[in-house]
Amino acid sequence: MIRSASTFVRLWTGGLPVRKLRPFSRRRGALLLATVPAAAATVALAAGPASAAVWSSTDRWGSWNNNGYTLYNDVWGSGAGPQTIWANSASNWGVWSNQPNTGGIKSYPDVSKWVGKPINSLNSVTSGYTVSVPSSGAFETAYDIWDSSNANEIMLWLNQTGPIGPIGSYVTTVWVGGYNWKVYKGWNGSNNVYSFLNTGYATSGTVNVLDVLKWLENSEHWIGNVTLGNVQFGWEITSSSGGMNFQVNNYWVSAS
Repeated sequence: MIRSASTFVRLWTGGLPVRKLRPFSRRRGALLLATVPAAAATVALAAGPASAAVWSSTDRWGSWNNNGYTLYNDVWGSGAGPQTIWANSASNWGVWSNQPNTGGIKSYPDVSKWVGKPINSLNSVTSGYTVSVPSSGAFETAYDIWDSSNANEIMLWLNQTGPIGPIGSYVTTVWVGGYNWKVYKGWNGSNNVYSFLNTGYATSGTVNVLDVLKWLENSEHWIGNVTLGNVQFGWEITSSSGGMNFQVNNYWVSAS
């Protein structure tokens, strides 16, 4: 999730996850001291493509920089199981994740790119993706987009599996950025959360990210001319019992 000031933990309430703030320093400090489960020692054998990848990691905070992008293993949830992230590039990477079905998000393996420009100074922000995901478990494939102050979080759920849901309340359904979305607005105690849930199910496509941001600014007036910070893409994994493979076969972000 967020990489600079704080991170968030989702707890289950009424069957749906609710985000609560956890200071970043605590996450990188106390949680970093937690021992990796013994099963992690055998993850590389089960992870498939990881054994032949340019880079792989079983470290819960493992990260790798590649051509302006950063990949994160990001196993941050309470009671999380083993997970291996592997990559040949920012556009070809994946994870093998074995997360227990105990409720609450366990990890957000993702690729992140920093933009650092006010949205009204941008002419275009687009992103393309192609993914392969399991047919069971509980997870969603999602962009997690932040302004530079981390005051506003915009999530774009492209597909989802299992009993999961966004924070906040339903507001409207809108066609923007190339998709038809159900839009939810919420607050997690630290920042605004705007969740866009695809009414269909997509594993490949292109998203006009700037159109989504401009809709938030000009149609709903929920944000102003904020500076676009991190554009992240990956999977929020709640459960993947027995070990499941998630893979990005193509990915890019373009901002100008």
